[in-house]
Amino acid sequence: MSKITPRRTFAIISHPDAGKTTLTEKFLLYGGAVQLAGSVTARRNQRASTSDWMELERKRGISISSTVLQFDYNGFRVNLLDTPGHQDFSEDTYRVLTAVDAVIMVIDAAKGIETQTRKLFEVCHRRGIPIFTFINKLDHPTKDPLELLDELEHVLGIGAYPMNWPIGTGQQFHGLFDRRGKTIHLFERVSGGEYRAPVEIFGLHDENMREHVDARVLATAQEEMSMLDGAGFSFDQDAILTGRQTPVYFGSAKNNFGVQLLLDGYLGFAPDPQPRRSAQGFVPAEEDEAFSGFIFKIQANMDPRHRDRIAFLRICSGSFSRDMFAIHARTGKKIRLSNAAKLFGQQRETVEEGFPGDIIGLVGHDDFGIGDTLTVDPAIVYDEIPRFPPECFALLHSPNPANYKRLRDGLDQLLQEGVVQSFQLLNSGSRTPVLAAVGPLQFEVVQYRLENEYGATTRLENTDWKLVRWVHPDTDLKQLSSKLLPTTTFLAEDVLKQPAIIFANDWALNYFLEQHKEVKLSDEPWPEESQK
Repeated sequence: MSKITPRRTFAIISHPDAGKTTLTEKFLLYGGAVQLAGSVTARRNQRASTSDWMELERKRGISISSTVLQFDYNGFRVNLLDTPGHQDFSEDTYRVLTAVDAVIMVIDAAKGIETQTRKLFEVCHRRGIPIFTFINKLDHPTKDPLELLDELEHVLGIGAYPMNWPIGTGQQFHGLFDRRGKTIHLFERVSGGEYRAPVEIFGLHDENMREHVDARVLATAQEEMSMLDGAGFSFDQDAILTGRQTPVYFGSAKNNFGVQLLLDGYLGFAPDPQPRRSAQGFVPAEEDEAFSGFIFKIQANMDPRHRDRIAFLRICSGSFSRDMFAIHARTGKKIRLSNAAKLFGQQRETVEEGFPGDIIGLVGHDDFGIGDTLTVDPAIVYDEIPRFPPECFALLHSPNPANYKRLRDGLDQLLQEGVVQSFQLLNSGSRTPVLAAVGPLQFEVVQYRLENEYGATTRLENTDWKLVRWVHPDTDLKQLSSKLLPTTTFLAEDVLKQPAIIFANDWALNYFLEQHKEVKLSDEPWPEESQK
C-alpha cells in the first residue's frame, strides 16, 4: 500500500475559456515537471502548452484531445488528465472521467456556473466523484464571491467550503486568506506567467499588512469571512470524499497565484486510488490483488515519426510489470504487455512497473478497443465506459478516387479512437461513409488529421439527420428494407456490421415506431448477448 496511497489520479474540467489548460500548465510548473509554463494561445513568439500537443489544438487555441501528464511532487505520484472543454469533444471528457478518482472544476469568477460546467458536474456527481473547485481570474472583474458560493450550493446542489478567501477582486485584488493556515498571501502580477509567482505571507493581524492592503478592502473581506464562519458549511472530509461537499480555492492561474495552495490542498485531501466496480463486484485497489485495468482512450499518431497507436490503461488493482502477460477479456487472448510507456503529453518513456491509479500507455496492440479489460483474473471485467448517441451526421467524400485507400486506412484508425462513428448506407450503392459525432467540430478534426497524418484530402457534406437507432439483430432486414420508411430515413450498418436506422428528427423516429411496433430499436449498439 506504500506504493498506492501516494498516488493521485484526477482530471481538470471546465467550460471553455475558464482557464482549465492554463491551470494544467501551472500545475506542471509548480510540480517541477516543466521549467517554464507554456501559453495556451501558442502565438509565434510563445511556447505552446504541454497538454495541447496536437498541431490543430495549437492553431485553434483549444483542447481537442484529453492528455495524460504524470509527474512526482512532494512524495506524491500525480496522474493528471487534461480534458477538452468544448462540448463537441465532451464524449472524450466523459470517458476520461471513468479513469479518475477526483476532479478539479475550474470556474470563471466573472461568469460563474456555465452550461458545460453544469453538464460535467452532473456526470461527476452521478458517479460520486469527489470535486474540488478552483474559482479563477480573480484579478479581473468578478461576481461577488459570496454569490459564487451560492451558485455552487443552489445551482449545482453541492455544499461549498472555501479553503481560502479573496481579499478584494479585479483591480482591488490584494491576495488570499488561507482559512486553515490563518495567513494572508499577497498577490503580485507575474508578467507572462512563465515563472512561479513571488508570494509574501503575513498573519491576519500583522501591522506590516497595512502597507500592502487597502484597509476598506481588508475590512470587507473580514466581514465576509465572519459570515462564513457563522453561517457557512463546516469542513467535512467524509462529505468531500463522497462528492457531497466541494473545497473551494480562489486564485489567478494566469498569474500563477493560488495555484500552489490548490495543488497542496488537493493532494492532501483528495482520495488515493479507489476500488472499482466489475462484473463480479468491487475490486480493491491493492498491490497483492490480481492485476487488472481498463482502456479508456485510444490515440493514433502521437509520434509523427511512426504510425503507431497507443491505448491508455487505468490500472485498477495489482501491479504491472513490463513484459508481463494478461488476458484481453473481450477476446480471451493472452497478451504480452511489452511496449508500455509513461506519458507526459506527447512525450513518452518506457515504464517498468505500475500500480493502481497509474495511467500507462500500451503501444502497438491493434485488437484493443475502448472499454476493454486487461486482467490476469478472467473473472474481472470492467464495464466503465459510457456510450453517447451521436447528434450530428455528415457524408465524407473523397474528391480524388486514387486516395480512397489512404482515406479508408486513416479513417479505420481514427474510428478506433472513438471520436466519431461511421455508418454505411444500405441499398444505396455508394461507398461514401456517413460520419456521426456528438458535435460537428469532431468532423473538422477528422478531416484535418486525415489530410495531415494520412495524406487523404476529403470533402464534407453536412446532412439533416439527427438520430440513429440500432436495430435488434433478430430483425429481418430484407423485410424491413422493403417497407416504406419515412422521408430522409435510411437503413445503414455500423463498422461492426450491426444494422441501424438514421432519422432526420424525432418526428420521423416516432412515426416509424408507430408504424412498425414489432421492430426493436436501441440508442446504442445491442450487447453481444442479444446477437447470439
